[in-house]
Amino acid sequence: MNEVSELKTRDAARPAIGEPIVEAVGLTKIFSDFWKRAKARAVDGIDFEINRHEIFGLLGPNGSGKSTTIKMILGLLHKSSGRLSVFGRDPSDVAIKSKIGYLPEESYLYRFLDARETLDYYARIFGLDHRTRKRRIDELLDMVGLAQVKRRAVGEYSKGMSRRLGLAQALINDPELLILDEPTSGLDPIGTRQVKDLLLELGRRGTTILLSSHLLGDVEDVCDRMVILYGGKIRGEGRTGELLADSNHTVIRTPTLDADTVDEIEGVLQRRGVAIDSVQRPRQRLEDLFMGIVEQAQQEAADTSGALQGGETAAFLTRDEAVESGEGESLLDALQTDRTPDEPRAVEKRTESAAVESSQKSAEVLDELLQEQAPEKPEASVTEVPDAPDDHDNAIIDDLLGGDDGDDRSPSR
Repeated sequence: MNEVSELKTRDAARPAIGEPIVEAVGLTKIFSDFWKRAKARAVDGIDFEINRHEIFGLLGPNGSGKSTTIKMILGLLHKSSGRLSVFGRDPSDVAIKSKIGYLPEESYLYRFLDARETLDYYARIFGLDHRTRKRRIDELLDMVGLAQVKRRAVGEYSKGMSRRLGLAQALINDPELLILDEPTSGLDPIGTRQVKDLLLELGRRGTTILLSSHLLGDVEDVCDRMVILYGGKIRGEGRTGELLADSNHTVIRTPTLDADTVDEIEGVLQRRGVAIDSVQRPRQRLEDLFMGIVEQAQQEAADTSGALQGGETAAFLTRDEAVESGEGESLLDALQTDRTPDEPRAVEKRTESAAVESSQKSAEVLDELLQEQAPEKPEASVTEVPDAPDDHDNAIIDDLLGGDDGDDRSPSR
């Protein structure tokens, strides 16, 4: 299948492009020094929009403003001027955070946690219940090829393994908008191929994706539309097929031809005033060759201590899980409506009930022990205790009350 056919097939399987999720008009970001003097104009009046259900590419060399633009979309940086909206709201609005998944250029993970603990931590932030967390974590670790090292501390991971875990973290909340900043940085060709396949799968499902990368081949393979930045300005934009179309040449692919057939075709073209630029046999892509070698090694069950090739796309990413399972709202929604998720409330009640029951049992056991160990009381009745102090006691009391001055403070008899 040629490249044009592949693009048509991919577009036909995708949901229709919807309304814009991200809109930027005249977006500008200027970094200033302590005296408010402009030091760098990182983003300079750019206009673009990211539509629902599309994979959007953000390209440019180092210092072109890609990461700054992404941070403004996330609300991590405030714009200097212009207009920017995400899901129709200001980027700083906390209500939209649960709809976004983000993989930064560098993965900053807690090095003493293992992979499961890391994903569980981020899943708790989004208010996912225990059963959902466990299912998603298992599916994601299998998908990114880290299932066999899930109990190893993240600080022992290579950069590529950390990127795989970072990608799983970005998907734990099943986001509507997925923002990836250099997602294939540090990945081997296996991981790179898997990320591209995953992006295409998510695109077919309808997830909106913003992809920023230096690797032009990655963007070319997966993006529907792109903008190219340089010096903070947009220097090129459009659909991938339109931008990459070569209007100066025509390519005809056929099975291998012998020399006589090539000469005959060349003669026909020459009579029409067209010359053949070159005749060559097509080469397969290096990525395809590499993946073929790896797959052959895996079929032979060759040993490896690194990350494995990932499994299938996590099941919760390929279906409407909220509709199927009837799960409650996220923690962010619950906080906005002054309600807590059902499961934490139920767990709290069960914990309180268990604590009361345990306390009662402890008290009963303690009473039994005290009754068993208490000494027996003497049988003497209270009438055996003298009603009044004897003479010796009276003398001691008189001395204490009278002191050394001879003053008789004792009561009269």
